Amino acid sequence: MRLTSTYFYEVFWKRFRRNRFAVAGGVVVLLLFVLSLLAPYITPFDPDAIDAYNVLLPPSSAHWFGTDELGRDVFTRVIFGAKISLKVGFVAVGIAVLIGTVIGLVSGFYGGWIDDVFMRFVDIMLCFPTFFLILAVIAMLEPSIWYIMIIIGLTGWMGVARLVRAEVLSIRELDYVMAARALGASDLRIIFRHILPNAMSPVLVSATLGVAGAILTESALSFLGIGVQPPTPSWGNILTSGKDYIEFAWWLSLFPGLAILVTVLSYNLLGEGIRDTLDPRLGR
Repeated sequence: MRLTSTYFYEVFWKRFRRNRFAVAGGVVVLLLFVLSLLAPYITPFDPDAIDAYNVLLPPSSAHWFGTDELGRDVFTRVIFGAKISLKVGFVAVGIAVLIGTVIGLVSGFYGGWIDDVFMRFVDIMLCFPTFFLILAVIAMLEPSIWYIMIIIGLTGWMGVARLVRAEVLSIRELDYVMAARALGASDLRIIFRHILPNAMSPVLVSATLGVAGAILTESALSFLGIGVQPPTPSWGNILTSGKDYIEFAWWLSLFPGLAILVTVLSYNLLGEGIRDTLDPRLGR
């Protein structure tokens, strides 16, 4: 289903806004995006500033989420950590969508031995436990946020490739594609002008859900100490520092954990809502 401007305003938005959970997820995602952009202006504290006189203070009017073992404001670190997590999510998913879309388009359009080779490669990649593959690769490299984004992207494109291939296999037999081919249109023109715009619906849904998965993966890697390295704040490494004080400083684990939960849940609700809206079989 092609997302033209007319379709968006007349059909998509009318369907989407009926799903209150999806709208709520979209609002939270937008709020997180705004907070990450305005983080330096929202809080007066420096996320890396050490204050030995205010160590492990509970939540209060001065420190909404309390302070950590070095006296740093937890609310400030959570807000700045949102920027890191969202950056990882968007960049990693962008890489995965780009690779998966290209492979899916080529495989579905040409078929034959090209399709066989690409799909067998996808099957091989799916056989590897992705998280442990990421752990192995990062363990051999210097911990870096850029390595994390690239590796998550390079190990997360297989689902997108399958979705795009399935869409292309059905679209390439439609009348308007056959007409374009009969008029002498080149393969590239047919792919990018007629097929790709109409195969983007599952890609959009997969990308939205993929951001949630990438954020979870980055948080897990940072929690294990091989992701984003301190003092740069990340939800995962904030949780890591909080686990040693969980018995008497519960706020160090509660608030970054809630941030991960709310963010991932919001992206999942948004992705499910987009999928339901774009599914013509629902007939809403």
